[in-house]
Amino acid sequence: MTAVVELFNGSVREVASRDYSPAQIEAWAPVAVNLVQWSERLERKPTFIAEHMNRIAGFSDLGQTGHIDMLFVHCQHQGRGVAKSLMDHILLKSREQKLSSLCTDASITAKPFFERSGFEVVQEQDVELRGQIFRNYRMIRFL
Repeated sequence: MTAVVELFNGSVREVASRDYSPAQIEAWAPVAVNLVQWSERLERKPTFIAEHMNRIAGFSDLGQTGHIDMLFVHCQHQGRGVAKSLMDHILLKSREQKLSSLCTDASITAKPFFERSGFEVVQEQDVELRGQIFRNYRMIRFL
């Protein structure tokens, strides 16, 4: 679990920081990590791990209703097909679960990847987290 949390924080701080302010980044990926909350979050639904040379390169999840809460790739593995591999796995699992659609709340940073993966924006959203307002996009892909 620690590797997942470290990858998440690194990805937000190194990659998403091009689209969000320093205050937003701190709210999204605070230095002080609550490992209990993370453990509970990861236990709620299956988490898929992509590895490269026995190290975590990315991770994602898939809820029972087809919601993708997290899809993050290590900053050193951006543009190398890790996110696509994770999405391919999500699509495989969604077919096994006989889901009719997938949805996500994509960050500004992740929106282009999800669009390339066949998702469409259905709503722009401004959401609050730890006192900061974030723009993201409710996106859906019909299967």
